[in-house]
Amino acid sequence: MKVHELAVDLEVSVEELLEILGDVEIEASDGDSLLADTEVAVVCDELGFASIDEARAAKAESDAAKAAVDAAKAAADAKKAEADAKKAAAKAAAAPKPAAKKPSAPAAKEEKPAAKEAAPAPAVEKPAVEEPAPVVEEEEVNKTIIFPKPQVAVKVLAESMEMKPNQLIAELMRMNIFASINQDIDIKVAKQLGEKHGFTVELKKKEKPQPKPETEKKVRKPVAPKAEDRPEDLEIRPPIVTFMGHVDHGKTSLLDRVRKTKVVAGESGGITQHIGAYTVDMDDRKITFLDTPGHAAFTAMRARGANLTDIAVLVVAAEDGVMPQTIEAIKHAQAAGVCIIIAMNKMDLPAANPDRLKQQLNDHGVMVEDWGGSIGCVPVSAETGMGIDELLERISLEAEMLELKANKHKKATGYVIEAQMEPGMGPTATLLVCDGTLKVGDSVLCGAQYGRIKALIDCQGKKVRTAGPSTAVKCLGLTGVPGAGDEFSVCANDKEAKQLSVELIAEQKEQELTNAMPRNKLSLDDLFGDANSGEIKELPVIVKCDVQGSIEAIQCSLEGIKSDKVKLKILTNEVGNITTNDVMLASASSAIILGFHVAKENGVTAAAKREGVEIRLYSIIYELLEEVEAAMCGLLEPELKENYLGKAEIRQVFDMGKRNKIAGCMVIEGKITSKASIRIKRGDDVLYKGSLGSLKRFQNDAAEVRDGQECGIRPDNFMNFEEGDIIEAYTVEKVAQQL
Repeated sequence: MKVHELAVDLEVSVEELLEILGDVEIEASDGDSLLADTEVAVVCDELGFASIDEARAAKAESDAAKAAVDAAKAAADAKKAEADAKKAAAKAAAAPKPAAKKPSAPAAKEEKPAAKEAAPAPAVEKPAVEEPAPVVEEEEVNKTIIFPKPQVAVKVLAESMEMKPNQLIAELMRMNIFASINQDIDIKVAKQLGEKHGFTVELKKKEKPQPKPETEKKVRKPVAPKAEDRPEDLEIRPPIVTFMGHVDHGKTSLLDRVRKTKVVAGESGGITQHIGAYTVDMDDRKITFLDTPGHAAFTAMRARGANLTDIAVLVVAAEDGVMPQTIEAIKHAQAAGVCIIIAMNKMDLPAANPDRLKQQLNDHGVMVEDWGGSIGCVPVSAETGMGIDELLERISLEAEMLELKANKHKKATGYVIEAQMEPGMGPTATLLVCDGTLKVGDSVLCGAQYGRIKALIDCQGKKVRTAGPSTAVKCLGLTGVPGAGDEFSVCANDKEAKQLSVELIAEQKEQELTNAMPRNKLSLDDLFGDANSGEIKELPVIVKCDVQGSIEAIQCSLEGIKSDKVKLKILTNEVGNITTNDVMLASASSAIILGFHVAKENGVTAAAKREGVEIRLYSIIYELLEEVEAAMCGLLEPELKENYLGKAEIRQVFDMGKRNKIAGCMVIEGKITSKASIRIKRGDDVLYKGSLGSLKRFQNDAAEVRDGQECGIRPDNFMNFEEGDIIEAYTVEKVAQQL
């Protein structure tokens, strides 16, 4: 079958069909390209048809329905024409009667009901005159067209309004809007076109506003299977284990020992930059590990890691003890309600002090078994391999106690661990399957992105066909890069996945607009006022201080700077030196960095120069506040202030050629200068406003002419002045706005 023949059966254009063929990776150059039966079946499945016969049957039904509608319209037109003819006959019969004045009124009154009685169906005839549709009720219902998105394709709008697309395109051209048949137009334009043709075009309203607060919690803990799963379908799944802890406490090195592969060397500076997911084979079972970064710049990633895991292994260096990120990791794990195992790392070092470490853990609500608690504590060494087997045994024991199960026979669901755009591979995403089985060829929805899986790559770099519960794989075939932490699910086909993706993107844009609204509840009048006077400016800053007391004092002082024109936005306000992470955050948010009694760490100056970030260091708080106020004022456009100089009256007009006139003037107030701007007025009307071309006195150029003196004035590009007009001189000065 040729492409153009299939397009007719499927009721799509050849261009649209070629695009669909490209999506399903079927080669076709034009409408005359031949398609095999299997390729036709794939296209039919893509459009929701079981076979080509089903598509043809649907087309036949559609054609029959259109024919029925056309017949109904023709019958309605005939009935309307008959009713019009009867009315015309009734009016013609009543026309000769008005000869007698008094009797004519009752006669006319008698004739009018007679004309109405002549119609066989009075209830139908009235609406038939008003609307040409056969059934008024159906017409009134169908006059309202509801679209789900704020944009609508020209072809879709034309079909909804029962018009030909070329007619609609012609109307758009008359509105100075040039759009092809497949291009989208704004819903406002669609409303105008609809009103013109008797249709009401509306945007679909959101029916479920209440789940919006849930959007903040994108990631849920996928531990228990859904209630719909039958007990016989549930099988034991591998536990998902997260290594958490402070930076440089050896999390990745410890996991490297477990996996017996080197990963640390591939990380930037030996610090883990993204969540990595790896599956390790034990003697009788598998364990999936998540390695989360430990340094402060990746707090959100570590929080997401805690919510994805079943068991959290808290890695703490026995020599350093509990550190700030250790406390943070404890809070994340406790908030997620996951099982915690303490791994006391670097036990091979002489400075290791396990007793002090256990005391510190106890101070933060983590009581180990040695101290009468329920949390396991295993001494290990990533350098020598000591305690690795004991740690794995403890993980297996905790997993058995949790009785983790999943149904591998259903469609896969899970979460995106990390995602990026890789050269030569396109958008890739590391997916953690929580339930079901993910297969090559599945149509998936990852957050707001969709696609058909072209390849799955496991943690060892091998291509696999399937991935079961608690398995992490890299996925290829998505149309875009999803967000880390987004949920993914398998859809019935690409069409369903694409539709859901479009809806999610529209919701995200709406949510972004909602979140971007001012928090101080500005009214529409305020917003329109801001639009007229210039939008509200924003100055984002990052504040780094030496002690907590300085933070509180500076924050209080900065918040005391009030302005209706510029908003000061404090992105972060922390204790410590300025780091490269601060520079990258400032670069991403176009912020300036303010340091108070702090220094710049190594590499910060070079990074700031490379990223174009400004860093200011202060030792006196008043200098900091003054420069912040000056920076806020610098964001404002200067105001233009007019300084009045004087005015002159035109006493005589001298023609100096076709394109040149000189105004002979007498200065009657103030002064006129050669560099001034001028206004020529006739009564209260301003004829000209611009620059002064030349100023002369006694044939010589003059820099200034004062009150009571005569002069000649030639305006730039203006000659329509007359005797008696007034020329006002002024200068314009730019004045900095105040907060």
